[in-house]
Amino acid sequence: MDALAGLLSGPRAQNAFLLRAMMAPPWSIRAQDGSPLSVIVMLSGDAWITPDDGDQVRLEQGSIAITRGPGAFTFADDPATPAQIIIDPGNRCRSLDGRPLVQELSLGLRTWGTSSDGPVAMLIGSYHLDTEVSRRLLRALPPLVVQPGADSPLVTLLDHEIAKDEPGQEVVLDRLLDLLLIAVLRKWFANQANHWYLAFNDPVVGMALRLLHHDPAHPWTVALLAERVGVSRATLARAFTDLVGEPPMSYLTDWRLTLAADLLREPGMTVGSVARKVGYGSPFALSAAFKRVRGVSPQEHRSGG
Repeated sequence: MDALAGLLSGPRAQNAFLLRAMMAPPWSIRAQDGSPLSVIVMLSGDAWITPDDGDQVRLEQGSIAITRGPGAFTFADDPATPAQIIIDPGNRCRSLDGRPLVQELSLGLRTWGTSSDGPVAMLIGSYHLDTEVSRRLLRALPPLVVQPGADSPLVTLLDHEIAKDEPGQEVVLDRLLDLLLIAVLRKWFANQANHWYLAFNDPVVGMALRLLHHDPAHPWTVALLAERVGVSRATLARAFTDLVGEPPMSYLTDWRLTLAADLLREPGMTVGSVARKVGYGSPFALSAAFKRVRGVSPQEHRSGG
């Protein structure tokens, strides 16, 4: 697995917040739900999006925006339109004076907004927990990414599936949201002078990344990694930190726990078997690291905590 594949391996939506929004001007929505990552697809019409910690950007029809939380953002028909709808944690929707708006704005199954024939149609999806998205991915992203792509077959399929109510539909929508997010981010990373691409193409750091990804269970140390790469320990540590943004062993810990998070949700995998696969000597060692870094135990993660 290459470094970019590892970076994008994290999205694992589970019962994600996902709906089609239909809006007629004037409209303005302030999202302050704390979601670590949200995706907004402009199916028709235009809008403006303004992160609290960034500049406002015009979203044209056909564009896809990805916002990185937990910071709030506002999207509206015009930057001057005051917020009318507030989205709080738990996807609770209210007016400025606190009146619940979920029922008032409902336009049918997973469809919501101010007008069923409004000129603006959007698909909006949000990841609930930062454990559903790798921390390395979140650290690598700015508050707002905007890319073309609403003509993608994935968007067409997601727009088609969002109106269905069939067995297993939530899982289908979760996986489509993951695929759309990964497709958009892969295109965005390809156009950036991004440290992940620089790191992967670097003859020293790129080789080190491949070694860690190929065999995460190996008892790596910086000295051993440097020996395999053919440079001094100090050279590797400095180059790796400069290009990747963290020391080699911190990266390895995060990568091991990312793999563990996926393995723990596979049927039949025990904490002990997962520990062996990702390089921890005992279930206790994995549990301690998992709890320290992710804030929950492996058992809590497995059960969706």
